[in-house]
Amino acid sequence: MKTNLQAKLIQHFANKKGNKGFTLIELLVVVIIIGILAAVALPSMLNQANRARQSAAQSQVGAVNRAQQAYRLEETQFAPAYADLQIADASTEDYTIAIATATATAGETSANPNDTGSGLQFYRGCVSVDAATGTTDSSIEEGAAAPACP
Repeated sequence: MKTNLQAKLIQHFANKKGNKGFTLIELLVVVIIIGILAAVALPSMLNQANRARQSAAQSQVGAVNRAQQAYRLEETQFAPAYADLQIADASTEDYTIAIATATATAGETSANPNDTGSGLQFYRGCVSVDAATGTTDSSIEEGAAAPACP
């Protein structure tokens, strides 16, 4: 019985060598697996691109905040425009970054997404000065409902 099984197994492998290639079922299974992997990976990849754009906007708002702090050390108020800060416009292709308000005690910078349907967040940068100590404070708030600067 054992020799009969061995003979059939050897005969099966010998016949299989002549059949080269893939069956239609095997190809369909591979295509389905690739489709499932693409469906899982694509949203994650698109989300990473938005996170990179948002990170760039936060970085630009932070740069304007630091420039405002330096300007306030030399002047008695915060700068109302980029020209006063002696820096280039911080806007990117995804965000419009503007100095919203500037007074003697506070400066506000806003980062508005150019495409409101893209899922990008709104950012507000605030710089304020404590009148008693003369120290400045800087913060970046996320979201359209972020509170106004103090």
